[in-house]
Amino acid sequence: MEDFLVVHIKLNPVEPNREILIALLDNLGYDSFEETEEGLKAYILKHSFNARQLEELPFLQQTGITWSYHTEALSTINWNEEWERHYQPVVVEDLLHIRAPFHPQKEGFKMEIEIEPKMSFGTGHHQTTRLMTTLMFQENWQDLKVLDMGTGTGVLAILAEKLGAREVLAIDNFEWAAENTAENAQRNNCQKVKAQLGDAANLKDLLFDAVLANINRNVLLEDMPAYAETLCTGGVLVMSGFLTKDFDKINIRAERLGFSLQKKLELENWLCCLYLKK
Repeated sequence: MEDFLVVHIKLNPVEPNREILIALLDNLGYDSFEETEEGLKAYILKHSFNARQLEELPFLQQTGITWSYHTEALSTINWNEEWERHYQPVVVEDLLHIRAPFHPQKEGFKMEIEIEPKMSFGTGHHQTTRLMTTLMFQENWQDLKVLDMGTGTGVLAILAEKLGAREVLAIDNFEWAAENTAENAQRNNCQKVKAQLGDAANLKDLLFDAVLANINRNVLLEDMPAYAETLCTGGVLVMSGFLTKDFDKINIRAERLGFSLQKKLELENWLCCLYLKK
């Protein structure tokens, strides 16, 4: 496993600046985030960390924001121990309970998913995953062929199968994520989820009924043409990972590619949109 850095960032004021900074750092290749009392911890591959890029981030130069940071090497770390120390089950209304193996099962939910991460806190806690799962429960996935781009720990891919998808391809450009999705799919007795290392280039000559993409604004804007190409007519595209202020950019791009907006959910300035391919 490659060496990681954790970048400890102190922010004043913490809110709403923390959520905005997370979105910006996500666009810069940071892998995952953990909220702290003073700001956040941002995890990134050691060779990808660029101190100047962080220090000169325009958002952090604004009047009214003070901040500082320091880095910590994570060449070796027991991620399961970190996971158990920090993680609490995720509850999405009465629809979904996402838990770790060390948490007890809980009744009163339509579905339950058990997740153990290989590397990261990609657990369903983030607002965008909550939005995606909420919207997925509102749609019919029976017998659909589904693509989950940027699958992370595989939560959405697993849920797609549990909701009736006949086939699910889960793609991520991190090797640990592809491996972890395969492990979590097996943990949840999924037979139709196939995990794959790669990106939008993997989609050539493939056709899907639905695409799930919970990534970030820049990747969505870049890869939307590939989603349009891989979706059948009448297919569904569900996207999240971007803020309300970025909606116009996402929507204009989608409409130019022949998509029609059907639903839009919002949670704490994060959006999830469902489009239909004309």
